[in-house]
Amino acid sequence: MSTTSIESHQTKDGLFAQVHATNHEQVVFCNDNATGLKAIIAIHNTVLGPGLGGTRMWNYATEAEALTDVLRLSRGMTYKAAISGLNLGGAKAVIIGDANKHKSEALMRKFGRFVENLNGKYITAEDVGTTTKDMEYVNMSTDSVVGLPESMGGGGDPSPVTAYGTYMGMKASAQKAYGSDSLKGKKVAIQGIGKVGMHLVELIKKDGGIVYVSDINEASLKHAAHEYGATVVEGDEIYGLDVDIFAPCALGAILNTETINALKCDIIAGAANNQLASEDEHGTLIHNRGILYAPDFLINAGGLINVYSEYIGYNRENALRDTEKIYDTTLSIYALAADRNIHTQKAATVIAEQRIDAILGVQSTY
Repeated sequence: MSTTSIESHQTKDGLFAQVHATNHEQVVFCNDNATGLKAIIAIHNTVLGPGLGGTRMWNYATEAEALTDVLRLSRGMTYKAAISGLNLGGAKAVIIGDANKHKSEALMRKFGRFVENLNGKYITAEDVGTTTKDMEYVNMSTDSVVGLPESMGGGGDPSPVTAYGTYMGMKASAQKAYGSDSLKGKKVAIQGIGKVGMHLVELIKKDGGIVYVSDINEASLKHAAHEYGATVVEGDEIYGLDVDIFAPCALGAILNTETINALKCDIIAGAANNQLASEDEHGTLIHNRGILYAPDFLINAGGLINVYSEYIGYNRENALRDTEKIYDTTLSIYALAADRNIHTQKAATVIAEQRIDAILGVQSTY
């Protein structure tokens, strides 16, 4: 569902209509005056298992914006787990506030109490604005948390594995477009070089790619330029570059009519969640422009695969091996899309929903 559709339901029909439109099972609003905690936990679907998804802390302009974001993100986690073959459902949480100013040990521990009250239906992890240290605090209140430091038996920061999965999807896309999955000499524009984006820069450079980067963080841009020889691009100029691959790795909904029409690339393959402003409208526009789109919830699933490995008993080699399967799944999505003459986001959604529907016939929700 597009951002516009969700917001429309919210404005016209109220919260329950919005939740009905996205078919969420449960939405929990968490408030604690003592710590300043304002959080929303959205559990989308638990047919395949408990809902697992990170906790994002962001200084949203409005509470309505926070709700829209958590509903979109949690729905994406359902499809991400399903298409990756994981026995997990989809969920997500957002904490409203500036992570640099409002986050504290007490706030994270209190949030953990709300997670604990869901009795295992929701498992949290780090996300934008939260860290493995924050998950340690959450873990003081609940065992329903992954993404813990390796010293505590966890998998540590999942960002490198997220980047690796995105890289696998990018290479599969190159194979489809060019007949070779080598990125040597290929020009790649990366929008957003946070934890995941920077690891992706490193992987592409090792493969011989030519990298262009944009970000709001000047320190990250300087590091990418100095360490990896990346070319820094200002703001929205990243959309109009004449490149082979465009990799959105910042926040979602950046692929809209204006930005898609500005693109000069053969492939879109990035790590950001919910990249399409409207799934059907903009998935179709990308398809009609002849650009290969690697669905985000497929190729950015490496982090989820990594924390799932932690959930069942962490093994780094197993996590990386399972993440490599993204390569073959990406190719199968392209084949299905071509066979049915549908855009690739639709093809990926079809495969994810087929798995959920099949298991629904076997068991009820978690």
